[in-house]
Amino acid sequence: MRHSPSDAARPSAGPFPRLLPGLLLAGGLIGLLAAFVLAVEKIALLADPGYVPGCSLNPVLSCGSVMSTPQAAVFGFPNPLLGVAAFAVVAAVGAALLAGAAFRRWFWLGLQLGVTAGAVFVHWLIVQSLYEIGALCPYCMVVWSVTVPVFWYVSLHNLRQGHLPVPGPVRRPVEALTDYHGVVLTVWFLTVVTLIGARFWSYWSTLL
Repeated sequence: MRHSPSDAARPSAGPFPRLLPGLLLAGGLIGLLAAFVLAVEKIALLADPGYVPGCSLNPVLSCGSVMSTPQAAVFGFPNPLLGVAAFAVVAAVGAALLAGAAFRRWFWLGLQLGVTAGAVFVHWLIVQSLYEIGALCPYCMVVWSVTVPVFWYVSLHNLRQGHLPVPGPVRRPVEALTDYHGVVLTVWFLTVVTLIGARFWSYWSTLL
């Protein structure tokens, strides 16, 4: 039986009945841990400007270089604090779905707004890290790695469940994206990895 957009969506509904709740829980917990470690490291750096974060490994993989930039506190406070709050919510939603909770359309739209904002922010940070800061933060990359699939699968779920309107002409492309969801995600990741490799090739090549 088809559910209307206003129906509560359950873990058994939609194209990813097993994947989405577990993904939200695991992604939320991993992101929460990475954001928490970043927050701790940032606090230590604020207390002691000479402190070298444990994730500063070389000239390219250097958390300290990233943390000391304005981009690391876009809203006037350390970015990791946003991650701690956001990923805690994501993990809680995943746990609730696994426990059998049901959420209505307005909740899924709110979650969509949150994950979309997170994805946009993360891609802005990727651009800043590659082409403005010139360094990468390993823990930040963990956050990137979980934000993208969380955004992708929440979006696909909302499209297929009707929480997001799908005009007739684009219904077939949406179904194709759902069928090849893993391929799209793989290409997404490979694109970012390729950009990272190309941007810092002058350094990577010295390690070969």
